[in-house]
Parts: sequence; structure tokens; C-alpha cells
Amino acid sequence: MITGMNLWDTGVWSFVVTITILFSAMMLANILRNTVKFIRRLMIPSAVVGGFIILVINFAVKELTGTALLESATLEMLTYHGLGLGFVAMALRSSEKQVERKGQPGGFDSGATVVGGYLLQAAVGLGLSLGLYKILGGFFASGLLLPMGYGQGPGQAYNWGKNYENLFGFEYGTSFGLTVAAMGFVAASIGGIIYLNRMRRKGLLKNELGSDVHDDELTADKITGGNEIPLSESMDKFTVQLALVFFAYTLAYLFMYGINCIIETGVLGNFGVNTVQPLIWGFNFLIGTLFALLLKAVLKALQKKKIIRREYCNNFMMNRISGFMFDIMVVASIAAINLSAFAHVEFIVPLILLCVLGAVVTYIYLDYLCKHIYKDFRHEAFLSLYGMQTGTASTGVILLREIDPRFETMAASNLVYHQPWAMVFGFPMMLLMSFAPQSVTNALITLGVVVVLFALMMVINFRHRIFKKAYARKAKQ
Repeated sequence: MITGMNLWDTGVWSFVVTITILFSAMMLANILRNTVKFIRRLMIPSAVVGGFIILVINFAVKELTGTALLESATLEMLTYHGLGLGFVAMALRSSEKQVERKGQPGGFDSGATVVGGYLLQAAVGLGLSLGLYKILGGFFASGLLLPMGYGQGPGQAYNWGKNYENLFGFEYGTSFGLTVAAMGFVAASIGGIIYLNRMRRKGLLKNELGSDVHDDELTADKITGGNEIPLSESMDKFTVQLALVFFAYTLAYLFMYGINCIIETGVLGNFGVNTVQPLIWGFNFLIGTLFALLLKAVLKALQKKKIIRREYCNNFMMNRISGFMFDIMVVASIAAINLSAFAHVEFIVPLILLCVLGAVVTYIYLDYLCKHIYKDFRHEAFLSLYGMQTGTASTGVILLREIDPRFETMAASNLVYHQPWAMVFGFPMMLLMSFAPQSVTNALITLGVVVVLFALMMVINFRHRIFKKAYARKAKQ
């Protein structure tokens, strides 16, 4: 007797149904944003609103029927891979060298500012969780999920929340991280509205919050370059883009799998299991980005040698792929939150304090820095950076469009060009993410290191002023 999969089995259709529900929620959220003035003024992305819609419906269905509408494992998988694939697509884009205007801070300064924000969030979050650990118990290193949720977004919040839950015994750690990320979008909305209203009172803003911004009409040269492969031949151009993205991401997986095999031999001992393993799998997006850059370099080298004569990567399509992946990541991450965790005081009290304090210190930090560092485009820099440091880069763009709809300042380009510098400056913090939760002593050491690193970022940000004062003092002598 031949056994196998039947076409009418639930498993054949479950993934398609899950994706359809996620899309439907985003479409409904988009309709609500376009028709309900109050929701539009909140300036929360449709994927976020859609995620909350599914979260409520999923919880109601589970309470009524005893079975969840969507499987959490599927939602978590979409969150994890959506982050990695989105970053790979972004890395495969052809990037033009940034032309920094004289005297204006560019990618280097933005990288230091962004990492300084991560470190400040880490210091505040870890200090808070260590203090609450003495009072309420709970997980002493939970505060480190603040920079992952606010600064890095839902994908990293899920990655490290899952690691802390599985490896270090943080009960409901996955939902904790995802909730921090979800509240980050709310913080971005509230903080952005507060700042924009401050600008309105000063007479610097006249348009209505959340007003529609129409893109310029698309032309052929904006969609495709002159030496690119045709839109459609034996293999569709969009298929080629997807193939490159998945190829680079799978190379990253093979690399991580190889490292994992070495770890499982025991040659690295506890350091391998407790530090290296969660680090490589938690930063899948970073390793994916590195392999995407490697693939792009190989394609460029083959072009120079005339082995291939066409440009295979298309920026317009890569932007669409990354946008799609990030939308799926956001809506799935919020839908994956386990609301039953909110019944535990050791979960909800740290969460509320962490999210509120994280929003306040991020707002004050960026408001101060933008006032002194980004003087020529202070308001644009604040809105873009605050939106990104509490939500995602797309949240920063949404806030920025309220005052700079055509991206005439360097604020928008800095969101892109800060990334290499942020990776360099932020690397020590990546190592600490899996070091701190191993013991309270490690967490205290991490707190001290993070404070020192934050001070270093502040020195980098104010280096011109420091050197200027030192030179003036020397000249007087």
C-alpha cells in the first residue's frame, strides 16, 4: 500500500493559509490607516497594526476554541528568516558612494550615534533588570532585550529572546523580546508625534500629521539600469533576484552550520555552547549580509573579467524584496506574542518599566545629540534616528517624511550609510549579548563595559568639539 501526502491534508495548506491571514491583516490595517484619520495620525506602519489585529483575533480564537488560529512555530520561523532575507536583499543592492556635504555629519557620525543609542538602551535596560532581580526576581539580564527590540527590531528581539529562553532559563523570553519590539513601534509613534507637535508650536511644521506623500512618477531608469539583464527571458528577472538572495542566505546557513558542527564536538567547551553558538545563530542577518557582500563582489569580479556581461542585481526589485520580508517579519513577530505571559508579575512589571524608560532615554539622548551634532538638519536627523532606534528603518522614514518628503537632507541617506560603521562600533556589544546572561557577575561586568563603550561613542560624536577646545587651549599657551 502506497502512503504519502494527500492534497486535502491540512498540512498541505497550512502555510498558505497562514501567509494569507498575515496579508489580509496588513491589507485591513492599510485600509484603516487610509480611512480612519486617528489611525493615520499615529503614523504606525500597516504591518504593525496588522500584527496587533492578528494578535487579538488569535488570542480570542484560542480562548473560545482551545486551538490557536496560527501556529506560533510558523510565525517565529517567518520572523527569524524575514530578518535575514531582508538584510541580504538590502546588501545585494548596488550602492553609490555617499557624497557627504562639507561640515555635515554623514555615515560615520550616524554609525556612532546609533551604536551609542544601543549602548545607552543596554545600560539602562540591564541596570533596571538587575535592580528588579533583587526585588521581584525574574531574569536578571532581560534588560539587554531593550536594544534588541527597540534598536534592532523584531527579528533580533525574537532571536535573543529565544536564546535567553532556551539556553539561560528566561521563562517567556521569546514573548518578552517580541513585546519589547512591538512597544518600540508604539514608542516611535508617541515620541514622533510629541516632537512634531513641538515643531508645530514653534511654527516649523504646517502640514497635517500622517498626510499622504505621493512618490514621483516611476520611470524606466528608476526601475532598471542600462546594462542589466532583461525583464523577461528564459528566466524572469525577479526570479533571478530571489535566487541570488536565497543563494547568499543559504551560504550563510552552511557557514553557521559548519561552525555549529565544530561547537558540538566539544572542542570549545562551555564557551562554544554558551557564547559562540547563540551568537552565530542570533546574528544570522549579519552573517547573511557578509555573504551577500561576498556574492556581490564575486559578480563584480566576473563582470570585470568579461565572464558575465550583464548586471544581475536590480536595486528596485531588491528594495521590494527587502520591504516584503520586513513587512512579513513585523506582522508575524507581533502575532507571535504569547499574551498568557502577561499574567505573571515578574514579566509585566519589568516590561512596562523597560519600555517606558527605554523610550524616554532614547528621546532625550537623540534630542540632545541632534541639537549639537546635526545642526544643519537637526529635526530631520532626530525623527529619522528616533524612528529607527525604537522601531525599524522604515519607521524612521515614515517620521522623516513628515518634514522632508523628498529626502533633501542627509538624514535619509544616513539611515543607509551608517550600517557598516554601526557593525564595526557595535561588534563588542554583540559579544556581550551571550556573555551577560551566564551569571549575575557577568551581567555586572557587562554593565560596566557597556557604560565605558557608551562614553567612547560620546567622545567620537563630540570629537570635533573636543579637538577644537584642545587646540584653542594649546594656542593660548
